Amino acid sequence: MFLHSSTGVLAALFLLAVLALSCLAQTATSEAHDGVQIEFPASGQLRIENELGDVAAEIWSEKYVYVTTSEGAASSKGSSVVIDNRNRGFVIRAVRGPNVSGASSASIVPIDITIKIPESAHVEIATSNGRISMRGMPSSATVTSVAGDIKVEFLESANADIAARSIRGLIRSEVPQLSSENGHVLQARLGTAAQALSINTGTGNITLSLANTSRHPVGLEASNTKRPNLLGAEVATKAAGTPESGSDTQEVSEGDIIRVDAQLVTLNLSVIDRNTNRGLVGLTRADFRLIENCSEYQILQFDSSSAPFDLLLLIDLSGSTREVVKLIRAAALRFVDAARPSDRIGVIAFAGQPTIVSPVTLNRQDLRQRLNVMDTAAGGTNLYDATDFALSQSLQDTKNPRRTAIILMSDGLDGNIPGVQGEGYKLLYQDLLNRLREFDGVLYSLWLNTEYETMSPLDTQPEAFDTGYDRMKEMAETGGGVFYEVESLEDLAGAYERVVADLGTVYSLAYRPSDKTRDGKWRAIKVNVARPSAVARGKRGYYAN
Repeated sequence: MFLHSSTGVLAALFLLAVLALSCLAQTATSEAHDGVQIEFPASGQLRIENELGDVAAEIWSEKYVYVTTSEGAASSKGSSVVIDNRNRGFVIRAVRGPNVSGASSASIVPIDITIKIPESAHVEIATSNGRISMRGMPSSATVTSVAGDIKVEFLESANADIAARSIRGLIRSEVPQLSSENGHVLQARLGTAAQALSINTGTGNITLSLANTSRHPVGLEASNTKRPNLLGAEVATKAAGTPESGSDTQEVSEGDIIRVDAQLVTLNLSVIDRNTNRGLVGLTRADFRLIENCSEYQILQFDSSSAPFDLLLLIDLSGSTREVVKLIRAAALRFVDAARPSDRIGVIAFAGQPTIVSPVTLNRQDLRQRLNVMDTAAGGTNLYDATDFALSQSLQDTKNPRRTAIILMSDGLDGNIPGVQGEGYKLLYQDLLNRLREFDGVLYSLWLNTEYETMSPLDTQPEAFDTGYDRMKEMAETGGGVFYEVESLEDLAGAYERVVADLGTVYSLAYRPSDKTRDGKWRAIKVNVARPSAVARGKRGYYAN
């Protein structure tokens, strides 16, 4: 929840930066003084979008992001990069200024982004036709181009779990350990596979190679480059709620470090009547008073309970569900039928690895077709990795942001719980809780009781089931949602319908705290509702990280 700015629902743009251009023949030391540095949180999320040209990325040991752009000599003035502060990280994308709107397509040249990224970052890079090159490996990377070529250069010390696919292009590997059987799909590992890499392109080629450490880091060749101009509010993403008048923007000089000084904190609250335990709808901004550490704040953005959601169903389909997968499908279809028509729904299934069954969509017919063929998957139950994957997916849609809710169904038996057999998991439980504390949306958990009578010391013991239960409950509390006990699969559909009903009472509020220091301390939040017997239920504070 503490968020440097809102994500799915608000997507409020707090910062527009002018990015200086640098000569790529310079050393890394001199570049750090010529470009723009962006202070970046450890293990933060970074998404780079460029529909206007190429992206060249280098992973380095510094703790900040460093960005430059380049254009050809014939470029019109007015290009820029928008930096949108997001959930524990940033979205960076190239845009054109208003001066090029009337220019002919022949006179508009590409805008290329060159970026250096900390090793601990979780990175997504996306282009349309532009090339993508990446040297080195961050903690995780998803690299996608519709039609552009993709090149990844690994260091000799790389430890990566790699999944690459080119639908119409070819995969070429210069790394002996990596080979593709048919030239279009590659799945392989380097070293201990501690880092995750996903590469996808439609018609482009994919090249995998070992980096030549004797030469200059990978980059884009640039000549006659010019400094891009700062665009105004017309390029900002509009929030789903009522926007605050004005915006906090800052023009950044060369060599500056960008720091968060205009963060928005977002709250998702369901409001119930304590006498009837029913949700209250129809409340307005004026019905709420918001207090942080004894100081009252103005509510800058507000979404009523009728505002639409992006709903992500996260479904445990590990091998133990094989005999009951039909019931799980039927329950998910009941959820689809119960959701409001304006809510978009996506589905992620998981076992050893998460799989997108359907991206968020309003197309109920397509969604039902995908659910009807959903089946069990191989591997253990890597619940925490899958939840982290769902959190990352909730940040994907930066053009049409909405409020986000993740609805998790599982018995809670992640592979890293003592007494549970499992392997391949990457995320520890406490790390997941930290991610949930910073999530701008809301997480509901449906705990499915799968406990059985143990017959052998090799069976999952009762203590492990208890831990799974307790952690599923804590995840919902930390994620600002509600925990549901589902004693049998026959009760699952009803639990899904209760989640839909509860989401219909959720309000979203955002405010800007006056204390902008990021000291890691807990800041308590209290929300009062000006209605008799009304109680607001949601997160109670955040850590100012």
